[in-house]
Amino acid sequence: MRINCPKDLLLENLQSVLKTVSTKSTMPVLSGIRIDLKDSGSIELASTDMELSLRLAMEAQVEGEGALVAPGRLMTDVVRSLPTGDVILEMDEKEQVLEVRCGTASFRLNCLPAADFPRLPAMPEDGSFEIDSGPMVSTINTVARAASRDETRPLLTGILVKFSKDKIKMVATDSYRLSVRETAATSSLKDKREIIVPRSSLEELARICGQAETEKVSVGIMDGQVIFSAGRVVLTSRLIEGQFPNYQQLLPDEFKYEISMDREELLEAVGRISLMAQKNAPLRLKFSSGELTISAQTPQVGEAKETMAVAFQGEEVEIGFNPDFLREGIDSVSEEQVALRVISPLRPGLIKASGDDFLYLIMPIRLNG
Repeated sequence: MRINCPKDLLLENLQSVLKTVSTKSTMPVLSGIRIDLKDSGSIELASTDMELSLRLAMEAQVEGEGALVAPGRLMTDVVRSLPTGDVILEMDEKEQVLEVRCGTASFRLNCLPAADFPRLPAMPEDGSFEIDSGPMVSTINTVARAASRDETRPLLTGILVKFSKDKIKMVATDSYRLSVRETAATSSLKDKREIIVPRSSLEELARICGQAETEKVSVGIMDGQVIFSAGRVVLTSRLIEGQFPNYQQLLPDEFKYEISMDREELLEAVGRISLMAQKNAPLRLKFSSGELTISAQTPQVGEAKETMAVAFQGEEVEIGFNPDFLREGIDSVSEEQVALRVISPLRPGLIKASGDDFLYLIMPIRLNG
């Protein structure tokens, strides 16, 4: 069994599949990449960490059929080290060896039998549907940053995804902020579906869709898993079980002030002053008649402030936020104007655009002095 393909193409595909190779499992086969030679003359590469799996088809000159599980990271490093040119892979299923050759360089890698590799699910014929990939990707990129990275609270590391016939809605929270976005998206779905998908899985899907440049993503939901197919890549992820927080209850019914500001001007000012908000120091936003003063102070480091004109009238109010969370919320708005709604220094603030398609709720930091 023999494969001949350009080094750059092989390396690109190995690097993609390497993202879902396990680095922690005690099962050696999960640290490998399955290489499957098909009778159609194509190759399928696959990897899994039992939470997330990825398989992709690539074009190459193929002779014969068969499969092996090669050491994932080692093989990728070997191919990366090869000179530019065509790479020849020769597989010996009986001896469980993969020979890699390019120019005068030659490697023999000990492999594992393909039978030991977990069986990856196929897209279900019933119940799968297609959805526009553009809205899917933009919604992921907007909402995902608000999902928790704390694995001790697994439910919050997921993103609530609501599919319907003409839109997609995603919700994420780490308990300090909440991001909600609803986007128009055409799908072949007849009924509404709702799932909780790990943040890392959706971020990988967004990356894949960006590379595939496909207009549609196929989605299949089955047995606690979701399958996404985009172009020549199939991504399978476990779903997170449980009841996602009732985000509607977290959104205040009314706000005392709504201040509309130039998004780019505000984002730049927040970025500058945030340089002085170190060691968990808050970024202070002080609204007074006709202006906003942004300031930060860190003992033994320094302080900074900047004033910008805003359309604010009313009683002076000062509120503190985590600078990174605030910056990411402003950055998530795609329009020229961003609105900040506030109630009081101890109540959450809300960042939004002109409509209600995107909402970003952020908890305040109590200010001293």
